[in-house]
Amino acid sequence: MPALVTDSSSKKRKSGKNASAPSSKRRAVAEDNFAEKLATIQELENQIAESRKHYNNIATLISMLNVEKSAESPELAVAVSLCRVFGRLLAGGNLTESSRAAENEKIVAAWLKERCIEYQNALLAIMRQADPSSQITALTLSMRLLKERIAHIPGAENNVWSTGFFRDIFTAVVEARGAQDLQSEFITKFVKEFEDVRYYTFAQIGDYASTKRSSEILETLITILQTCDVAPDAEHKFENFYAKRDTKNKRVVSANSHKKQAQEAWLAILRNNLSQSQRKNLLRMMVHNIEPWFNRPELLMDFLTDSYNVGGATSLLALSGLFYLIQEKNLDYPQFYTKLYSLLNADLLHSKHRSKFFRLLNTFLSSTHLPATLVASFIKRLGRLALNAPPSAIVVIVPFMYNFFKSHPTTSFMLHRSIRDKDELAEVEKEGMDDPYDPNESDPHMTDAIESSLWEIETLQSHFHPNVAAIARIISEQFTKQAYSLEDFLDHTYQGMVEAELGVEERNLKKLPVVEYQIPKRIFTDRLLEEDGGVDSGAGCFMRGLWEF
Repeated sequence: MPALVTDSSSKKRKSGKNASAPSSKRRAVAEDNFAEKLATIQELENQIAESRKHYNNIATLISMLNVEKSAESPELAVAVSLCRVFGRLLAGGNLTESSRAAENEKIVAAWLKERCIEYQNALLAIMRQADPSSQITALTLSMRLLKERIAHIPGAENNVWSTGFFRDIFTAVVEARGAQDLQSEFITKFVKEFEDVRYYTFAQIGDYASTKRSSEILETLITILQTCDVAPDAEHKFENFYAKRDTKNKRVVSANSHKKQAQEAWLAILRNNLSQSQRKNLLRMMVHNIEPWFNRPELLMDFLTDSYNVGGATSLLALSGLFYLIQEKNLDYPQFYTKLYSLLNADLLHSKHRSKFFRLLNTFLSSTHLPATLVASFIKRLGRLALNAPPSAIVVIVPFMYNFFKSHPTTSFMLHRSIRDKDELAEVEKEGMDDPYDPNESDPHMTDAIESSLWEIETLQSHFHPNVAAIARIISEQFTKQAYSLEDFLDHTYQGMVEAELGVEERNLKKLPVVEYQIPKRIFTDRLLEEDGGVDSGAGCFMRGLWEF
């Protein structure tokens, strides 16, 4: 007899449905448990406030924080309650040991200090290990506790800021895992908002970066310093403080002291284990973000000269900072123009930093006191490079040369050199002429460029791109324009030129452009059409030979 088969699948599906979707009863139970926990926490806190005999509740609350083994899932309600507890104890002076106090009073104060340190370490562990929301909460509670310690413990500000709790907070913020939100909160709500926090943050960065750090840590430190982009001047009034006691600290209310701390912080980073991308990033912000914080900008000389000697894009980025020191601080760099001349190569004209370099080069060579041989070398090197440069770079080079000829008229001999000796002219027409310019000479004073001519520009007048050919002809015309604005040419790109050509339909062309220079009458046949006048044997054979019919 076959066994009785029961339909158990429906029961399983029913029980699975009940397990996956919590009922309203379960939600009510969870809410009741949470409310009960909050009530327990509040009761323990109230008992601590009522009587000293309940101080052991502090140890109970710390154990309820759930951070002994791991701080990944802390009880934030307990953390907030403990912050209130220690805030009241600090305000009441219960953590301060008096020399006149009885021995049992000193024992209680010492025990409370130990519990306070235990609570601080728990907050630091939460900042390092917990989720972003818990990290931010722990940071807020830590800074509030720090504020209470400074406000109610006489003489505590130096220890708390420099070697105590704030140092531990800063280290936790920098080293915490997945701490982008935490670091952003620290920068926005504290470093940028309060001037005393910013001052001591500079000090902590200087100490912390004095030893070798990883690239990730250095990136965080650079981000913190980079956000402080406005240096205080001598007349700046310091008014916004996180801890009110700091208003009496002469160093915190001194613009010179703030700049000194920031200077030491930047120097510690510049001397550290920087990656190539970080070095380039620092060079980009050197003039506007870093140098304003330096009381002694000459301390940047080693970093800038080392970067300038690296070559390539790094040297290009170091130019502006180095020229600032030369111009404003009388830095002596005798080989500056020789090094600048060496940076002019084919790679530069394809670099994304090309426009920035030309802006700086225009500044460097603007002085009318520069020798003509030096300026002529730069003009000639640009002309030679233009022969193989992209069209977007050539349209910058030609107006650049035009401006040089206007500001340095002694170099205008390079535009046209006529040979008056008939015998020499006949020999030149027969065998050609050697260019006296030496492109391999590294010293721009010794290239003999002033003895050469700009035949390269005349070559560019036959360039395949019509815009390049047209702009190259300005050198052959009368110099009636005072100067060209380089900003009108620096941002030309391939994309812009292509878009301009693709917009042919928007222009009124008298004649459509053709692909061939000479339009053939036929392509695939040897025989002309009858209306073209008969037979021309051999015509079209080359093109027809490329095809199989």
